[in-house]
Amino acid sequence: MVRIDKKATRLYVLDTNVLIHDPAALYQFDEHEVVIPMTVLEELDKHKNGIREIARTARQVSRTLSDLTANVDLEQIREGIPIPRLTGPEGRLRLLCYRDLEQLEPLSDSPDNRILAETCRLRRERADASVILVTKDINLRVKAAALGVPVEDYLNDRVFDDADAMLDGVRVYPDTEGQSSGLWNGLALDVTVERHEQRVIYHLAGEIPAEWHLGMLVSDNNDEASFEAIVRELAPHRATLELLTNYRHGASVWGVHAHDSRQNFTLNLLMDDDIDLVTIAGSAGTGKTFMTLAAAFQQTLDTKRFERIVFTRAPITMSEDIGFLPGTEEEKMSPWMGAFHDNMDNLLRDENGESSWDNGATRQLLGSRVQIRAPGFMRGRTLNDTFLIIDEAQNFTPKQLKSLVTRAGRNTKIVCLGNVGQIDTPYLTANTCGMAALVQRFRDWPHGGHVTLKSVERSRLALAGEELL
Repeated sequence: MVRIDKKATRLYVLDTNVLIHDPAALYQFDEHEVVIPMTVLEELDKHKNGIREIARTARQVSRTLSDLTANVDLEQIREGIPIPRLTGPEGRLRLLCYRDLEQLEPLSDSPDNRILAETCRLRRERADASVILVTKDINLRVKAAALGVPVEDYLNDRVFDDADAMLDGVRVYPDTEGQSSGLWNGLALDVTVERHEQRVIYHLAGEIPAEWHLGMLVSDNNDEASFEAIVRELAPHRATLELLTNYRHGASVWGVHAHDSRQNFTLNLLMDDDIDLVTIAGSAGTGKTFMTLAAAFQQTLDTKRFERIVFTRAPITMSEDIGFLPGTEEEKMSPWMGAFHDNMDNLLRDENGESSWDNGATRQLLGSRVQIRAPGFMRGRTLNDTFLIIDEAQNFTPKQLKSLVTRAGRNTKIVCLGNVGQIDTPYLTANTCGMAALVQRFRDWPHGGHVTLKSVERSRLALAGEELL
C-alpha cells in the first residue's frame, strides 16, 4: 500500500468494520487522535437493530461513544474528546462532519467512497499531521492506494505476525557430533535430579533459554527420544523439568500408543491431572481427535476421574449450507460429528479389524457418558466433572472461544483441537482466530499446555493433496 511518512501528530480515521471487529479499537491508538466520520456513525446506526452478533457489537460501540461524549461541551468536541487510558498519555476522539462534502470523481456515491472523500479532505485541512485511514476492507485499501491515501489494516488483534507460525510448544535439541544428548551439551546448566514417588524431577540452574515457557516439551529427538520432559517451573536463572511417561510401547491410553515425541507429549498432557487446558494444533490426520477421545474414555470409563464427556464444535460448513435440519439438538449436530464417529469406529476395533461401534449396547453405554452439544446453547452453563472437547476451534472468534472456556467448573478439563490452515469462518485468519488467541493468552499459565503435531503415517493421497494445493 501507500508508504506512510508518519509525523509526530497522527490522525487515524476508522472505518466501520474496524469498530465492528473490535469495539475497543478506540483505545488502541495510544496518544494519537482517532477520527470517526459521520458516514461511520450512520452505518453503525443501520446495523444496531436485531439479535445478530453484528447488531450487538454496533450497540456496544454506540454505548462507548455515548459514554465518551456524555460530559463534554462544544469546545471539547471541536478540540477533541479525551480518550482515557490506564497508562500513558490519553488520546483524542474527533467526530468528522462535512456539510458540503464533494464526492471523488469518477467514484459513485457509496459509504466507502464517502469515507475516502472525508479522509482526503481531512488530509488537505491537516497538512501538519499524518492522516491515515484504518480499514479491514481489502477493496477499500486498494482504492485508497490508487488515490494515494495512506491506509493500514487494523492489526492490534493479531496474535502472531504473518511471518510467524503458531506456537509449537516443543523445543528439540538433536544429538550433535555423536554426543548422547544435544540438550545437555548445548546448554550451560547445573542439573540436580530428584525422585518424588513415581516422578523424576530435574532442577536446572544457569542460563535458561529465552524461548522456553511453562508447559513446553523439551526433547532430544523428534522420534525415539531418550529424554522428554515438560517445563513445570520457570524463572530467569532456574527451571524445573519433569520426565514424561513413555506411551510408545509399554504404557498406552485406552490401547492407543504414540508414534513420535509430539504424540507422546500430547498423551501426557491429556492424562496429566495438573493440566486443565490443552490446545492441540496440527493438520488433518495427525491424530488430534483420536488421542483426545482415547484419553477422554480412559479417564471417564476406566479411572472415573470425570463423570461425562461433552463434545462440541462450530457448526460451520465448508461450502453452501444444506439448510434446515430436523430432530433434537444432538440429531441436528450429527452432520458435524463425522470426526467423532470415525474415530470412535477406529477406537473400538479389535485385533480382527471388526468394530463394535455399530453395536447397540456399545452405543448406549457410551451415549450415557457422551453429550454432543451445540456451542450456541452453552452460554450460562457451568460444567463440573467434565472432559470438554472443543473441535475445530480455529472457526471460533476469540470472544466465542472465551465463552466456551469459561464454562469450566470444578474438576473440568478442556481440550481445544484445531488447524489454523483450515478456517471456514469468514473474516477470520490464522492470526485472528480464537485458537491462536487461546494459545497465546495461556502460553505461560502453569496449568495449560500446547503442542503442534506434525504429519505421521498419513495417506499418500492426503499428503499429495496438501503439497499440490
